[in-house]
Amino acid sequence: MPAALGSGAIANDMEARATDLLIIGAGPFGLALSAQASALGIDHLVVGEPMGFWKDHMPPEMLLRSSCQWSLDPTGVCSIDAYLEELGQTCRSVEPLSRNFYLDYARWLQDEKRIEVQDLRIAAIEQHDDALLALATDGARIRARNIVVAVGFERFAFTPPELAAMFPVERVAHTCHLVDFAPLRGKRVVIIGGRQSAFEWAAMIREAGAASVELVYRHDTPLFEPSEWAWVGDIVDNMPADPGWFRRLSDQQKAQLNRRFWEQGRLRLEPWLWPRVDHDNVRLHSNSNVVSAGTQGEAMSLQLDSGKTLDADQLVFATGYRVDLAQLPFLPAATLGALGLEDGYAPLDIGFQSRVPGLFFTSLAATRDFGSFLAFTVSARAQATIIAEAVRRRA
Repeated sequence: MPAALGSGAIANDMEARATDLLIIGAGPFGLALSAQASALGIDHLVVGEPMGFWKDHMPPEMLLRSSCQWSLDPTGVCSIDAYLEELGQTCRSVEPLSRNFYLDYARWLQDEKRIEVQDLRIAAIEQHDDALLALATDGARIRARNIVVAVGFERFAFTPPELAAMFPVERVAHTCHLVDFAPLRGKRVVIIGGRQSAFEWAAMIREAGAASVELVYRHDTPLFEPSEWAWVGDIVDNMPADPGWFRRLSDQQKAQLNRRFWEQGRLRLEPWLWPRVDHDNVRLHSNSNVVSAGTQGEAMSLQLDSGKTLDADQLVFATGYRVDLAQLPFLPAATLGALGLEDGYAPLDIGFQSRVPGLFFTSLAATRDFGSFLAFTVSARAQATIIAEAVRRRA
């Protein structure tokens, strides 16, 4: 691991700090990659805030769909099972995993693997001779042979523009930005969306004392029954041996696989959610759309295509995420042009490398070329293994 680079340490130095690998982001995917890079002896630097997206954009009360098998250490040493053994606990005692438990596990992993994360924010990535130059907001410069973008989902939060335009901006929030529910006590809340996050936010908002919660969604109500994830684990475990398997599938086969994932991850919700939303002040409006809206004083009024009218003090968009790399502030126009974006994604090779030599993308930004499950932490170890090997080959 390279020596620590303190904030502003080289801000006025004409010489850029050099490293073989710069990892932008210290969430699950960044930490997993750092662990694997260390195992392979790759000189690297991690920048960002450890688990920053999880800390800032997930409510403390949140429970996860992850299982104890969704560990982050590609070497298998610092697994969740190993962490639990140290705590004297078992998976049965901690599942469903909480957001706070996962944060504690990530801190333990970081300590065990001695992963140093530098508090730097990258402002721009530029091609520079045979390497890449990362410019930090404090003026620091890092010259990297390889850069992996492993940021959280915040920049990709999606709100349908035709719906957002109906409401005052100060009265709406995406689930990504609504993690403190105390101000909603006694309020009437409408959530647009009907998948896991919509129902879980509904449960947490009700438990925080909201007067009512209405969920509006365009489809049938999902089933509240266990999802079967074992097949996904088998796929990602086999990915390092054959990282190009997904792209060799026909369009029909890819659609079938993504549909199977959709059925498990979107058409089913966790069974522990239903008792938390099965209350008189939580009302479901399935197969419904908002067709118009208005404001009257402090209140909003929503008209549904069913003819119903809903009154709300706060509107929440549980409308998911959509990749658009142009939303990342550290990718200037020249870099975006070289990436050759397609529907917001950068085309990637089987090592997760983009058309800009040495620039890699992971997690949600890799789902188009590698499958929907790449956005979930179940795939973090496999992605780290593949990317680290690709970086090692470029050395």
